Amino acid sequence: MTTSYPKIGGNGEANEGRVLLSQTTGFGKPAGYDPIAWQARCDLAAAYHLCNQMDLNEGICNHLTVMVPGTSDRFLCVPYGLLWDEVTASNLLMLDESGNVLEGEGEIDATAFFIHAAIHATGVVCVLHTHTPNVTALCCTEDFTLHMCHQNSLRFAGDVAYDPTFNGLVLDREEGDRLVKVMNGKRVLMHANHGVIICGDSVAEAFDDLYYLERAAEVQILAMSTGKALRIVPENVANQFLVDMKKDGGKANWAKLHFDALKRGLMRTHVGAKFCQ
Repeated sequence: MTTSYPKIGGNGEANEGRVLLSQTTGFGKPAGYDPIAWQARCDLAAAYHLCNQMDLNEGICNHLTVMVPGTSDRFLCVPYGLLWDEVTASNLLMLDESGNVLEGEGEIDATAFFIHAAIHATGVVCVLHTHTPNVTALCCTEDFTLHMCHQNSLRFAGDVAYDPTFNGLVLDREEGDRLVKVMNGKRVLMHANHGVIICGDSVAEAFDDLYYLERAAEVQILAMSTGKALRIVPENVANQFLVDMKKDGGKANWAKLHFDALKRGLMRTHVGAKFCQ
């Protein structure tokens, strides 16, 4: 276990080779920058803005990451200290699997590195860790189960892992690896006394799950507040719901349409439009 709070990034000697990106406007990109990698930057920055807009984050804490397209050992994350509506495509940091900053200026929160590096090492493309209000509220109850009582809940049937062990801040790779083992390949982890981790094949799919998981938790909490028993959807109906959702790539396509619409909404606001700069 670590004896001091780790620093990830910053101005250490190991990061002397980093690249600083010039800020751009609109949907442009720095000259010569790979367009697919730039799109990943834009999408992740948009997710930060959307979480801020929807009150799905806490201050400058929590963290969202995505693997750099075409790589298996580097990912993008916000430099620690920015408000989430200050995040842009160009000010995101690119880190390697050892925590060296390859592009950008600043450092990331150590908890972000140790959680996300461990999960990305398993091949996950996008990892979102937040303390969304309603999911986090469920994680603070003795039985912090997402019950299959609503259509939105069914999206996650059989794909939620539950971690009853809260060890405080994640400040070493050992705890990151422990979280990976608890997740056991599932795309959602509800962490007792803490919050949620969501994994996806793209920023769009992970954000779509983050959004609908929060709505599912909100409905469940409202239903529980009546003091009446939850009405659970029969297992056969829940299973068929998942089959229907996945037909012809439906779920991934719905997520893309949803995320594209939300990005258009950001572009109509003075602050939100900065995400792609």
